[in-house]
Amino acid sequence: MSETATQVPINTIVPMLNAISDRQWEQFKMLETDFVRQYGLEVWEEVFNFRLKPALDKDSDRWLLVQKCSQGIKSVKTVT
Repeated sequence: MSETATQVPINTIVPMLNAISDRQWEQFKMLETDFVRQYGLEVWEEVFNFRLKPALDKDSDRWLLVQKCSQGIKSVKTVT
């Protein structure tokens, strides 16, 4: 992970986690857009993949995946 990505303050990431927890897709997208404007897309990719996504519980991770892919997915099957 780049030095820039490791130096992103936690108080920048926590509102995104709160938006996910509250299932507020529009709020998450707004925070994501603001983050990319401030730090750039490459830093966002690193922070998302290595700091934000690993912090999600199973249900939140699934909810986020469904939201991100909702344009092309008709349904999601739970595989156990």
